[in-house]
Amino acid sequence: MQEEQILESARDTNIETDYLMSMHVPGAGAPHLIDSSLRIHRSSSDGRVHGPKISGTIVQPTADWLRICPDGTMRVDARVTIVTNDEAAIFVSYNGIIRISRGNFERMSQGETLTPKDMYFVIAPTFQTAHENYLWLNQIQAVGKVSAIKGGKGGYVAYDLYAIR
Repeated sequence: MQEEQILESARDTNIETDYLMSMHVPGAGAPHLIDSSLRIHRSSSDGRVHGPKISGTIVQPTADWLRICPDGTMRVDARVTIVTNDEAAIFVSYNGIIRISRGNFERMSQGETLTPKDMYFVIAPTFQTAHENYLWLNQIQAVGKVSAIKGGKGGYVAYDLYAIR
């Protein structure tokens, strides 16, 4: 009986989100190819974040360790450093999943910009800071979805991030 009550209450669980910020992360050239399954993508220091309660710049160190699974799914393991306009340092760590067709991957590699309709690209960021204005970030789990990604020269990844309530 107790298991049925637990299952019943689980059906009433809703996930609600609040918009946190948009993040624009420019690439810094070709990735380092470690082996056939691991690529390290570095980011340049001219990225930006902006949202209702945060605005700042992405600085070094920032990188993404991208693992490619046997089925072609890519697993994101990224670290980003943000310095806000009021000088707070914020460490962002996230994992995620990318699923993209060969055709769309080739389009991106040729410098085209892709959007969410072209791929599945979802991340789960957490934050760490000691700055009193942003301690609230330590207390949330965020989710994010790519809003645009461009490969090649001038490449970048843009995300929209949301706090889960």
